[in-house]
Amino acid sequence: MEFASSGRQRACLLNSSAADLDLSDRGPPAFGESGPESFGDRVGRAATAPIHFRWQLSEAPDEVLIALGGTFSIDEAAALWQRVSAALERRRRPARVRVDMSQVEAMDGTCLALLIHLRGEYTRRGVPCELAGGSAELQRLLELHGRRRLRRLRRPPISAVEQVGLSTVSVLRSLLSVLDFFGEFVLAAFSALKVPRTLNLRDVALTMERAGADAVPIVLLVNFLTGFVMAFQSGIQLQRFGANIFVADLVGLAMVRELGPLMTAIIACGRSGASFAAELGTMRVSEEVDALRTLGILPQRFLVLPRVLGLMLVAPALTLLADAIGIVGGVLVAAVKLDVTPAAFMTELRQVMEPWDVISGLIKSVVFSGALAVIACQRGLTTAGGAEGVGRQTTSAVVIGLFVLILLDAMFTVFFGTIGS
Repeated sequence: MEFASSGRQRACLLNSSAADLDLSDRGPPAFGESGPESFGDRVGRAATAPIHFRWQLSEAPDEVLIALGGTFSIDEAAALWQRVSAALERRRRPARVRVDMSQVEAMDGTCLALLIHLRGEYTRRGVPCELAGGSAELQRLLELHGRRRLRRLRRPPISAVEQVGLSTVSVLRSLLSVLDFFGEFVLAAFSALKVPRTLNLRDVALTMERAGADAVPIVLLVNFLTGFVMAFQSGIQLQRFGANIFVADLVGLAMVRELGPLMTAIIACGRSGASFAAELGTMRVSEEVDALRTLGILPQRFLVLPRVLGLMLVAPALTLLADAIGIVGGVLVAAVKLDVTPAAFMTELRQVMEPWDVISGLIKSVVFSGALAVIACQRGLTTAGGAEGVGRQTTSAVVIGLFVLILLDAMFTVFFGTIGS
């Protein structure tokens, strides 16, 4: 049963309806003299074009048989869609539908998708529909297009001990890659010292502004609260022994020796370290780093060295601000809760604090910032895998940076305690 005539009738109706419109008040044509072509015009013309396939629909009391033959390509998709639509619009609900494709010579994915749509609509109505026959290649294509969902591969379960081992190996490999990167960085630094004009000084100043000036508010707030909380908690215990004045010793020495450099480094790790890793990671996945190498510009000297140098130069200034504001927090608690005046607080602090206490904290801050910058840049330059890889390496930079911070702080504490005794 042929449906080619319906396509011609639909095209005639579309053309006659367009001719009946009053176009006397229209403006200048935007699509030439023929006017814009509607979607219905294109479908109608495609449906009336010569076709190279056969569609035979026959009905039995308990079955509808659709016999297909010839070649089905994208040029015949409109004509095939009209026949599929006509078959679906029939009010009669057959017991089953069978599509015989044994005479099909070739069929592309577009036409096959229409037949799968036909089968899916009949199945949704509760009518079994079978696409039978056809070559082995057509059956493989049918199986590929008709697959509803893909099975996810299930990973084999990993025991807790194995997970700990794999994580430990991963951390050790990351540390080894960071050490390797640090060696390359040292060589690049010596090369830049020999030829200073090759250093990207503009990025040094930009890094100092972003990692230093922009970080001042958060550094002041965090360290003020650190000194405030430390003085408040220790003051409760000192009041029991009448040793309120020693809150100055506790807060002052702890801030300049440990907490000032450490808290500032943690803030730099979260702000600047993550920023460095994300920036260089994005440049890596967008092939900007490869473009620099093509131009003869070494990434170590042009990208890494300015960031490391800028963060190391600004870290001591941030640490001094952190020490001062932390002591201010201690002074506030001592004056309000412990009845220790600011003058008495500062007098006690001058008696117990030595210049070496401040200098040791500044040395820590320089080493901490340099280590953080190197780790962040190394993680960024080893990024792969698009946006997901950038996020993964940024997280890795922060985690490894915090681990290295605690490790370096413990080493400095033991070392300074040994030489001080």
